[in-house]
This record gives sequence, C-alpha cells and structure tokens, in this order.
Amino acid sequence: MLPVARWMMRGTPNAALGAAAATAIPWLFWLGAAVVALVTLRHGLAASLPVIIAAAVPAGWWWTQGDVIPLASVLLVVLMAVVLRARLRWSEAAIAGTLAGSAMIQLGIFLPPGGASLVLEQLRQGSPDIAAMLSELSRQGMDTEHLAGLMISGVTALIVLLAAVACLALARGWQAGLYNPGGFREEFHALRLLPRELAVLVVLGVLGVVLGLPALGMLAWVPLLVAGIALVHGFIGLKGMNGLWLVAFYVLLITTWPMILIVLLLAFIDTFADFRGRLARSH
Repeated sequence: MLPVARWMMRGTPNAALGAAAATAIPWLFWLGAAVVALVTLRHGLAASLPVIIAAAVPAGWWWTQGDVIPLASVLLVVLMAVVLRARLRWSEAAIAGTLAGSAMIQLGIFLPPGGASLVLEQLRQGSPDIAAMLSELSRQGMDTEHLAGLMISGVTALIVLLAAVACLALARGWQAGLYNPGGFREEFHALRLLPRELAVLVVLGVLGVVLGLPALGMLAWVPLLVAGIALVHGFIGLKGMNGLWLVAFYVLLITTWPMILIVLLLAFIDTFADFRGRLARSH
C-alpha cells in the first residue's frame, strides 16, 4: 500500500480526496483514518486540517445514520498522531487515546440510537433465558439499562481505540517507508511503558472505582496491551525468529483470553525489568 500513501502525499488535494473517499465507503473508514494520521504525523495539526475535515464530513454522515465508529476513529487517531508527533512516545499516544475513549464512553457517544433500552427489549424477545436473567437482576435492584449501556459503550469504545491504534501504526509505517525506511520497526520494537505511565493507568482505574466513573478504567489496560504486543515483536526481532511466530502469536491473541492476560502480565513486568534491553546487552 506504499504507492497509495506516496500518491496521497503528493499534495493536500490528493490526501483530502483519498481520506474522504475511503471514509465514505462502508468498512473502509480505517484507510481514511490512516491517511489523516499520515498527513498529521508528517505536517502537523494545522496543515492537516483540510484532510481531517474531508474525512470528518463523510464520517459525520455515517454518525447521522447510527454508526459512530468512523468519526470516533478519525478523532482518536488525530489526537494520538498529534501526541506521537510532539512527544515521540507511543505509550503517551496510547494513553491519550485511552483518556479520550473513556470520555466518549462517559458522554454516551457510543450508545446506539434509541439507547440501551431498545437493545434490552430485543434481547428479551430473542431469548427467554436472557429475559429471565434480566428480570432477576432488576429484582435485585440493578439498573439493567445502565449496565447494558455501559457494556455496549465499552465494547464499542474498545473496538474504536484498537482500530485507531492500528490506523496510527499503519500511518507510521507508511511514513517510515516514504521518508525513513526501517524507522517504524525500530520505534515499535522499543515501545515500553515507563513506571510513571503505568502509574497513570493504575490511578485511572482507581479513580474510576472511587468516583463511580467506570469508563475511566474500562480502557486503561489497552496501552499495556500495546506495550505487550511491542514486546513480542521486539523479542522476535532480536532473536531473528521466523515471521510465522508473529502469525501464531496474533492467532492466539485474537482467539484466546489467556494469551491476552499473559501479554498484559509480561508488559507489566517489562515496565520494570526491560527484557529487550537485557537481551540486547547480552548479545
């Protein structure tokens, strides 16, 4: 896809046209978000505003049709691209995206048209077992509508945040391929949370519990997951292992929850142990 990125970077009209067209096509919003991120990373926020607006207009139209994911993805990827350009730290960009995604959950942006009550009604009609469970929860004093809304918003926000991180990675790869070959691989392989960044994520989770704002903690583990994925990439790169190991890793990561927990634990330990640094020194 590098030739596509090269054509986009020939000028603002090309990038704006490409971003608008990709965002307008169903299920291609990720390509439009990646184009926006590439222009933002290369030229900064002010110079990339025409491209951002070009992508936001069709994404906003999708929002009016009940699909908030394209617009939310574009906004998140722009925010993370600005942070990454200014700070040159993937961890800080991921934390910024996490904070923005949590704010979107709290504001109810990801709730479906008609709210969670419509979804609950469809679930009750579709499954007697679920209807009985929801009735039992209601008798126990739980606000099932609020709980359902939180679950729907949390899952949608997780999808949007992961999509935005993937779009940012694609844009950074394009940028490196066009202007700094090999730079993205080196940068991503070195991604590691600092202790103070890990402390920020822990504080977010604690504040979410104390203040009754669960949205703060629902996405706090995503930067740790990104750091864990970078750890695996870096380890395989340092060892010179076959790329099929990465394929197997992603298959397990997508299909099994235990693998996600293992990656999170490894990233947590790596914050203090720096496995890649030790391995590089041993070589």
